[in-house]
Amino acid sequence: MTSNRRAFLTGLAGTLAASAAGSLVSSLLSPLHAGNPHRIRAIAFDAFPIFDPRPIYARAEDLFPGKGKALSDAWRLRQFEYQWLRALAGQYVDFWRATEDALIFAATSLKLDLKADHRRQLMDGYLQLKAWPDVPAALKKLRDAGYRLAFLSNATNRILESGVASAGLDGYFDKLISTDAIRTYKPDPRAYQLGVEALQLTSSEILFVAFAGWDVAGAKWFGYPTFWVNRLQVPAEGLGVNADGSGSGMPELVHYLGL
Repeated sequence: MTSNRRAFLTGLAGTLAASAAGSLVSSLLSPLHAGNPHRIRAIAFDAFPIFDPRPIYARAEDLFPGKGKALSDAWRLRQFEYQWLRALAGQYVDFWRATEDALIFAATSLKLDLKADHRRQLMDGYLQLKAWPDVPAALKKLRDAGYRLAFLSNATNRILESGVASAGLDGYFDKLISTDAIRTYKPDPRAYQLGVEALQLTSSEILFVAFAGWDVAGAKWFGYPTFWVNRLQVPAEGLGVNADGSGSGMPELVHYLGL
């Protein structure tokens, strides 16, 4: 990928959110939008602060010894490229289809023989997700403290429902919100608006918990106070906004909320 293309893709989140930025400038400057945890009544999670995708990538290494990491890296990159490019072009397909298309391309680009059974095993990993080890105890503390919990994810409802069941997290989440409902992807501002509508709260009352730096930026541009569960310990994106709080796992989120 050329440097120009990388720069283009890095800026896609800003392009998608620009339509909402002007109306939110004054609210984003308010102290209440600077991440005041005392205003928070609900927490909306991206899928992957909760679900651990590493077994999917471990399976890639099992299927393609010595090539699994390269396949996983290429797959993840194309997965989000395809979502964003389709959203920009108005050529929507859901998370499952975009992810499968990205897998096929990644394998082809690496000249790997991705048999139908290999593809099925890797894709089915998204229906067998488990929680990160620190998740159940943290969710219990958040629920006991009275917070309403939701997913706000690009993943389909089928993936979210399967993950909740597979990870043993039934009863923790009030809402499973998929951007598939409006046929777009975060960081489109309309995707983040789904959380406000589903939870019937203002954006300042919902803490958005991101897994990726670009999702931090999209949520902040929309108007959410934002916490980054930066499990991969990667640097913040150079998009001019930062999370209100951050940490490497769920215990830091619990601490941020004063629990």
